[in-house]
Amino acid sequence: EEGAPSRRGERSEEGPAESGPGAAFHMFVLMEDLLDKLKLLSYEEEALRRHNMRPLSRHYFALPTNPGEQFFMFCTLAAWLISKAGHPFEQPQEYDDPNAVISNVLSELRSF
Repeated sequence: EEGAPSRRGERSEEGPAESGPGAAFHMFVLMEDLLDKLKLLSYEEEALRRHNMRPLSRHYFALPTNPGEQFFMFCTLAAWLISKAGHPFEQPQEYDDPNAVISNVLSELRSF
């Protein structure tokens, strides 16, 4: 079918209005899937308790509430996942340069 995603997670050429009535809620479904996968990896015990952070809500990354806090949580989880995959990765600090942090994360992911 023309315009349909060819693989899971890919978006079609059409905008959200043309994709169907549920397209606006797709990000919430993705966030719930992410949360389920993180729970399977015991992120609460291994990542959050170590940094004294609260567990994620079902909509944490789906709604832009506090970009600085959300970015730091993303970086914390990314560093934890990279380390869990067997690549030592230094935990970013809250006030590190965001561009440098993302560059380091992407560089480490490319080395996989």
